[in-house]
Amino acid sequence: MGVDYYKVLKVPKDASDDDLKRSYRRLAMKWHPDKNGENEKEAEAKFKQISEAYDVLSNALKRRIYDLYGEEALKSGQFDPASPTFAARAGGAGKGFEYNPRDADEIFAEFFGEPQGGYRGSPIGGSGRGERGTPRKAAPVENKLPCSLEELYKGSKRTMQISRIDLDDSGKPVTVEEVLAIHIKPGWKKGTKITFPEKGDYAPLSAPGDLIFVVEEKPHAVFRRDGNDLVVHHRISLVDALTGSTISITTLDGRVLTVPITDIIKPGHEQVIPNEGMPISKEPGKKGNLRVKFDIKFPSRLRPDQKSELRRVLG
Repeated sequence: MGVDYYKVLKVPKDASDDDLKRSYRRLAMKWHPDKNGENEKEAEAKFKQISEAYDVLSNALKRRIYDLYGEEALKSGQFDPASPTFAARAGGAGKGFEYNPRDADEIFAEFFGEPQGGYRGSPIGGSGRGERGTPRKAAPVENKLPCSLEELYKGSKRTMQISRIDLDDSGKPVTVEEVLAIHIKPGWKKGTKITFPEKGDYAPLSAPGDLIFVVEEKPHAVFRRDGNDLVVHHRISLVDALTGSTISITTLDGRVLTVPITDIIKPGHEQVIPNEGMPISKEPGKKGNLRVKFDIKFPSRLRPDQKSELRRVLG
């Protein structure tokens, strides 16, 4: 018989029109060349064969001829469907038949509808390049991805279990559970989007939508992020503010920084430590600054002799 169109479409020989449509929809979306950039040649061949099988089996006359005589006879024109023999076997007579294969893209566009716009791509079964519409896609699904400041500083790997609606081999909607790996890169900011193409839900006459995770920053107990900089507040006594001191700061990756204070610290003073802020994702090896803001702790009361001594020293 040559090519078995029923196996190509993964349907039984008594498949109904609805069975054919469901199976074609699922397989055409799976093997459309626009979705298989890495294996475009293989996808083009499968897409063309799937479309050819649907074109034959969805047409009553073509399907009867194929069932009786096979693919080669269907395409060769070596018989006359108007003959008594064919009429008797097929259950009716015609006025001649000529097999005209339809273009795979034409069937796809007719089946799914031609979306507005489009882009350039190589036509299936043809040569050169030309315009064709892209398959429709369901709306993307967005989920928040809360991340600690430590994760965004050091980077991390997350696994997320998702449930989505897809089609099974028979074309029926089913719930599919899947585990996705999310690699959080050092320096990512709030609003960064991680997209998993077509991992959203199936929608009728459309390819599944994209699944998008949007980074959110969890508040931190010590540090506040300001762009690529980190800001930390450190409380010191009035004596240390005036006479100097050394403070220790534990970084987000567990290192201890020793910061000498040599200047007189005034209210609102900020000390900048270069290259100890957040990693800059687009410039590997570089970081923002760590900015230390000082809060000065004043004594709640002074004895008269202390006041006199301060007046003597500072006055």
